[in-house]
Amino acid sequence: MSNFFYVAPEQMIKDRAEFAQKGIARGRSILAAIYDRGVVMVAENTSASLNKISEIYDRIAFAGVGRYNEFDRLREAGIRWADGTGYTYSREDVDARALANYYAQHVGDMFSEGPKPLEVEILVAQLGNQFRETKLYRVAYEGTISDEPNFAVLGGDAETIKARFAAVEETPATLATTLHHAVDALAGTDRTIPVSDLEVAILEDRGNRRTFTRLSDAQVSELLSG
Repeated sequence: MSNFFYVAPEQMIKDRAEFAQKGIARGRSILAAIYDRGVVMVAENTSASLNKISEIYDRIAFAGVGRYNEFDRLREAGIRWADGTGYTYSREDVDARALANYYAQHVGDMFSEGPKPLEVEILVAQLGNQFRETKLYRVAYEGTISDEPNFAVLGGDAETIKARFAAVEETPATLATTLHHAVDALAGTDRTIPVSDLEVAILEDRGNRRTFTRLSDAQVSELLSG
């Protein structure tokens, strides 16, 4: 005769949350911030081929921390969702809030009903235009969406990094200033992050439909030295 062990729902949720949090905390942090002309996303990433920051649609970008294979599948699903929505309706109907809701539903379902929760935390960033505001949406491992007003930090020691950045970045500044503050916040006072270990991308209008740009090491060095 089989024995079935009862686990209280509260304990099960607590165990799942701790499992997801441990996986996310092992990853290096990402900081995204609104500057005077757009959004900059900065990640500490030693890999030259596995990107944490990617383009989703014309004015929307994605960033993820935690298990790479899990958040990369979410990135791909988001691209398919955005392409399908834009094709079925119009490109203007694709917005970051709807995409964040799509992600939150999937991540939340995996947290409550899946074999294991996803060890991921993701960010959906949108560059504003005459119809929509510039927005940053953070989706946590249990599916909670946070509307971050000026900047967001994912993974690692997020609270400490948020405190460092908030202490120096009061209002949207230039790209160079915001990038400098972001790198300093990620590094802390006891170390320096080499430019080669930084992954930096921006959302900024350049006179055409696409706004996502991945910055090279040379461009990042120039901005940080300016």
